[in-house]
Amino acid sequence: MSGVIVGALFLTILLPIWVVVSVAIDIGTRQWRLPTFRLLCFAWLWLWLETFGLTGAALIWLTGQGRNRRANYALQRWWAKRLIRSLRITCGLTIEVEGVENLSAGPLICLGRHASLGDALVSAWIFGSLGKRFPRYVMKKELLFDPCLDVVGQRIPNYFVDRGSAAVRQELTGIRTMAANMGERDVAVIFPEGTRTNEAKRIGLVERLERRAPDRHAKLIGLQRLLPPRSAGASVLLEEVPGGDVVVMWHVGFDGLDNFAGVRRRLAQSKPSAKVVLELHQRATIPSGDEFESWLDDCWLEIDAKVVAADGDRLS
Repeated sequence: MSGVIVGALFLTILLPIWVVVSVAIDIGTRQWRLPTFRLLCFAWLWLWLETFGLTGAALIWLTGQGRNRRANYALQRWWAKRLIRSLRITCGLTIEVEGVENLSAGPLICLGRHASLGDALVSAWIFGSLGKRFPRYVMKKELLFDPCLDVVGQRIPNYFVDRGSAAVRQELTGIRTMAANMGERDVAVIFPEGTRTNEAKRIGLVERLERRAPDRHAKLIGLQRLLPPRSAGASVLLEEVPGGDVVVMWHVGFDGLDNFAGVRRRLAQSKPSAKVVLELHQRATIPSGDEFESWLDDCWLEIDAKVVAADGDRLS
């Protein structure tokens, strides 16, 4: 936490220096959209938003409201909204969202595509600010490096998965506990691919299916953008929230943003834009048990085709 505050102060004090140096680097390398400068500007704003977020979390705790979910959700909503705004101001990122108006009443389960560093942030903004919902997440524990997520994220019902754990049953129990007692405006969000997608990962995971699950390999070998989905965690959510409809969330425009080098390349090439689509599936249309895995595979194939088509339209 102290590192975030020190970093914010450090970049503020040295602002004239890093502005001049980063602009000089970009111009010297003929990067006319100034990607280095833009990224540093966002990093500066991110550090200050983290500092303000931690200050807000401390005030919530000092007033005896540390376990007040609505207070912590309000802080999370404030933080996510301003981070999205910071991305728009510094990087020029515009995000088009479709389907929020179609969300049904009652608790929801969201199955999201995972392609970038910002998928959890974008979905928190969409569900929190646009959908007026209270999202809870299944996320990898490595994300706890973010100070605000570490503090506030553990005050609301998220579950941070240890992807290297051999105790699979224990991890699934943690997901089940996270989804318990969901209210009318709660959304349980999981990313079935389990990791950010890229071509190397997709090829490797599809090849692995050939040895472990030949039938699934034959079905999913045609995937062009998405990774083969894992059904175990999503299946647990369906069991724990038996009355919840399912929202499938896919997007275009975030591909290649799975690391900071990819973000800088995108900023150097063109003004970044993205589109996020929410598709509602009535619970009665979704099978349970072993049939759910087949349904999820079919759904992922459909999304993959839509992503390819939408990306073509966006870039044409």
